[in-house]
Amino acid sequence: MDNDFSVDLDDIIAALRSHDVVIARFVTVPRRLLFDFRATPVDPPLVRVVEPLPSIEARYQHLRDLRPRLGEPRKLISVFWPRFAASFGRTGAWDAARARLAASGHPGAIRDAEAALAELVALERACQREAILGGRAFRTLWSASPSPR
Repeated sequence: MDNDFSVDLDDIIAALRSHDVVIARFVTVPRRLLFDFRATPVDPPLVRVVEPLPSIEARYQHLRDLRPRLGEPRKLISVFWPRFAASFGRTGAWDAARARLAASGHPGAIRDAEAALAELVALERACQREAILGGRAFRTLWSASPSPR
């Protein structure tokens, strides 16, 4: 079941259509989905799962390191998706991203974006399994077996 938070889908779509670099943050996984729509004949747009960073300066440095020929973007935008990552792929936001990637003239960009979203969904499912079965990031509050007091 997905969270019942409202999402301003129009704002997210507008960000994906108009900004060169968009970072999508998700509620269930700490990793982000980086959309870097900047492209040259040699450098295709990039969609990749990335780690969260401690500051905006660190993100700019990460982008300079990741795509040195493109330099630093003028600006980057962060959007929050308060639902499961899989639901992001079923919305107009994903359609807007795909359309922008298709318009770039780099046919592999959409395939790479789909792989990045699939990776994020897999990470999210692994996190859900850990929450249910107990993992290093989760602690059981009530045990099924009685414990001595």
